[in-house]
Order: sequence, then structure tokens, then C-alpha cells
Amino acid sequence: MALAGVALALTASPVHAAEDVKTSSNVKLLANVPRQAPFKSDSALNSDLAFQGDYAYQGNFNGFTIFNIKNPAKPAVVSRVSCPGSQNDVSVRGGLLFLSVDESRDGDSCKSDDGSPNDKASWEGIRIFDITDKSRPRYIKAIETRCGSHTHTLVPDKSGKAVYVYVSSFGPAAEFPECKPPHDKISIIKVPLDRPKAAKIVSTPVLFGDGGNEEQDNLLESTSGCHDITVFPAKNLAAGACMGDGVLMDISDREHPKVTTTVTDENFAFWHSATFNNTGTKVIFTDELGGGMSATCNASIGPERGADAIYDIQRGKLVKKAYYKIPRHQSATENCVAHNGSLIPVKGKDIMVQAWYQGGISIWDFTNSAKPAEIGYFERGPLKPRDIGGSWSAYYYNGHIYSSDMFRGLDVLRITDKRTDPAAKVRLKALNAQTQYAY
Repeated sequence: MALAGVALALTASPVHAAEDVKTSSNVKLLANVPRQAPFKSDSALNSDLAFQGDYAYQGNFNGFTIFNIKNPAKPAVVSRVSCPGSQNDVSVRGGLLFLSVDESRDGDSCKSDDGSPNDKASWEGIRIFDITDKSRPRYIKAIETRCGSHTHTLVPDKSGKAVYVYVSSFGPAAEFPECKPPHDKISIIKVPLDRPKAAKIVSTPVLFGDGGNEEQDNLLESTSGCHDITVFPAKNLAAGACMGDGVLMDISDREHPKVTTTVTDENFAFWHSATFNNTGTKVIFTDELGGGMSATCNASIGPERGADAIYDIQRGKLVKKAYYKIPRHQSATENCVAHNGSLIPVKGKDIMVQAWYQGGISIWDFTNSAKPAEIGYFERGPLKPRDIGGSWSAYYYNGHIYSSDMFRGLDVLRITDKRTDPAAKVRLKALNAQTQYAY
């Protein structure tokens, strides 16, 4: 159903030459750190980002990289750790780093090879590293989870002595001994911060007792678990992007989250991720139409598919207000769809920076839920000869925007705009985008 307050219609723009950088006048690229060995192969895609102090952590399908970003214009590589396992989405807490592995390996070590989901002996799940010495991260623990770990979310316990890891996974099949249907659940790992080797699964709550959304015609994949979960601990609230469903959860009991409301959307093919506003009164859900592999930022797809949907939380329910999609057409070779982003911390405003694969990075304002509008952007031309690439994640951290480009490396950008300048005064000790704290 079309809404009265839909975002600005897409407008055509010229096809860019490869490496041709285009930005709004208020956005500047400060630095780019290209991929280097052992992360230069076609399969070594950069994935998610996390931050802590003067350091940025970049996941890669072949491992992860730690950067010193004390001078954001000159990021310096501190260490690279080879540890293959798709997607290697990353998060950090204290002296610990967590990686999600959602492909079958023939063992849990960093020297493991490809495995088969049909083999009960194969492994996938969460890996934990000690990063006390950032020049020499140390692999200390692996926890196998049903259907692997596509993404994960860190959730602090209420005592401060442990952290929970909410593991999102999906894709069950009758022939997979460790991932049989119905799945419809998440895995919850408890990690004692002073004894991380004691980490273990403490519960596997079923979120969709009725199976979830399995019948909608245009679904990329029906609900069989969640793709991503974002938590807002101060309100004991979580938002789940769960393939065919968007959900809110009560996480008062960290080990037994309960779904409190569920929504579907006829224009959504794959509920991919969620972002709260700073007061926990809105949620941005993203639709990863085409699974991130397709060119969806064009006139034929239009502004309501492969987009963000803005929901206000009213009396515990999710009420849709509008869609947002980047107001630029991309070429037929550029995979482009809504992907990972975070808030820009401006008091009294709801402003977000977000990755759109080869659609680049968009900075947009959703303070008025019904009338979202872009206020800045950065993008490159088509990546040749490949047709898959671009920005996987774009996050704002301590005055700068950091983008994990799948093939081109780590980008650092700055936005100079009166609407976002106050955010530079907000200094965070850490940022894991799926664990949101009020600024």
C-alpha cells in the first residue's frame, strides 16, 4: 500500500565511469585503505564494522583487520587476522572480539577448509578472540550454533559481568543434520567477561511458534529465523528483521526474549536489519530485495521496494509512516539496495547514515517520520569488471563516517553541515551498531 508521505521519487542520473567519485557538496572522502593480502582475492569480501576507542574493526570473509583511527584521515593497519568464514560480521566488547560464521567449515580452527552442511561433523557458529594485544589477537573459543551465525548482536547483562550474544541464523533444510526445519529460533550465548572460555549457549528461544510469514508471494525467503536483531537495552527492547517479518521483542529477561508485536509488508521481500532512533520510539527496517545481489535502484523497481520503511512505535505496535530510498538511479550493473547504517547523534533529530552497496552512502533525516529526506551522499561509479560490490556498512563514529567497501577497502568520510555538525561533539567509547545506547 502506497503511503501519502513517501520519500522523494527517484530521479535519473548519468552512469558514472569506474572509480568516478560523486558526492554532495557537504561530504568529503578523507581516506581510503585498500584491501591487502591476505584479503585481496575475489572471495575476500569486506563485511561489517565495529569500533572501540581509537580502533576500528573490519570483518572480511577471510578474517578481520584492526585499524588505528586516532587520526581518521590516516587510518593505520595494526593487524590482520586470517580466519576464513563467511560473513565474519564483527563486534567487540572489552578485550573480546566476536565473529559470525555462516558457512560450513570442516572444523572450527582458523585453518579449517570448506565443509558441507550435509555433514554432521561440519562446524559454523561464533568465534571469540582476545584482542587485549591488538597487534596479536588470540583465538580463544568457538561455539557451534544451529544453522550457523549469519549475524549476531551483543546484549549486556544487567550486572555488567557478562554479555549475551544473540545469534541470528536461517535457511534450514531437511537434509542438513544441524539445521533442520522448522528453525524459527535464535541461539543465545552467555559470555562471562572474566571467563570468556566458559561461554556457552544458554537458550534457543522459538520466536515464531506459528511459523511466521511463509505465504507472501514476493518473499525472497520465508521466515525461518531472523537475519538481524538490534537491541535498545535501556528500554529492554529489541527489533528483529526476520526475513518475512518485522518484530519487536521484550528482552527484560535476556535469556528468554518474547515477541510482542509482528508486522509484514507487501513491498518487502527480505526484512534485513533494524535501527532505532535515539529515543527508542521509531524503527527503521530495511528490505534487502534481491539479497544484495541485484540492481534495484532504478525506475522499474521504484521507490517503495528495496527501501527502508519507517515505523513509529505507538502503544507497543509498529505503525508504518513512509518509505525511504536513495533519490538517484543506478546503472543496470550496480547492485544497490538498503543495507547497514547507524544514527548520527544530533539532539532532537533523527538522522542516519546508511550503506547502499554500489548505490554508495546516504545521509538522511527522518525526524518527520512521514517525510524522510536525503541531506548528503557519496558514491562511486560501477565496479568493473565485477557487478557486485560497494559499501556493506556505513557508520558514524566520533565525528566521522566509516564505510566498509566490499572490494575497495575502508573509506573515511566527513560531513560538514549545520544539521549534523553538533554530532561531532558526541564521543563514544565503543560502537556496535546492533547494540544501541541513547546518546
